[in-house]
Amino acid sequence: MTKERVGAVVAAVVFVSCVAAVIIANQSVGWVNLGVMLLGLAGLITLLALYNRRFR
Repeated sequence: MTKERVGAVVAAVVFVSCVAAVIIANQSVGWVNLGVMLLGLAGLITLLALYNRRFR
């Protein structure tokens, strides 16, 4: 596999795990779940920033 393809696979896995964390944590109420949702959101924003940095 090329370096670009490995990066795309890693980004896809991180994306799915961040979205899953937000969805799973959203089912309950509490400070811990809020923290998990914020970490998932931070991961998604980081992926978006890394994607946009390539096209500056």
